[in-house]
Amino acid sequence: MKVRAIALSRRRVAADLAAMTLFAALTAVGARLSFHLSFTPVPVTGQVFCVLLAGAALGPWLGFASLVEYLVAGAAGLPIFAHGGGLAAMLGPTAGYLLGYPFAAMVVGLVSGRGNNRWRLLAGCGAGVVTIYVFGASWFVLWSGFTGKQVALMAALGQSVFPFIAIDAAKAGLAAAVTPRVRRRLAS
Repeated sequence: MKVRAIALSRRRVAADLAAMTLFAALTAVGARLSFHLSFTPVPVTGQVFCVLLAGAALGPWLGFASLVEYLVAGAAGLPIFAHGGGLAAMLGPTAGYLLGYPFAAMVVGLVSGRGNNRWRLLAGCGAGVVTIYVFGASWFVLWSGFTGKQVALMAALGQSVFPFIAIDAAKAGLAAAVTPRVRRRLAS
């Protein structure tokens, strides 16, 4: 009986590692699905959708670990960020968003829980978007030099948050909608 439990435990660990790597890879693909707006160095990408889905489908801890795996691979030089790869990409205008991804996945997983209640899933994904904005906008304000004045802060938010709210709300809704199906696929 103990041998069977160890074998099941090893299979679970292997499945968890595979799922984490799958979501890290999906986030890398999401970075390639991007376009730039003329007035901001922050692109619109598919990464946010992948981050939200990782947190909702994997849960808080595996979602967090999956996005840390993504960041480590990018920091090591793999060109998997919207602005390429390496440490230089992690110090540019989008560094805060990147560093916020693991925490956003954790928040999504914590808020949405393991059930398939669509309102909890939507709330979790919405909380994940807010987490990404807090990290992203905080770094962008420092990076851009918009600190110190209320008008300057609004200008920074006008380049780092406001233009993305509607599309990220749609990503959150889509991630919440597909999470039950993704969870079933991962469980099988």
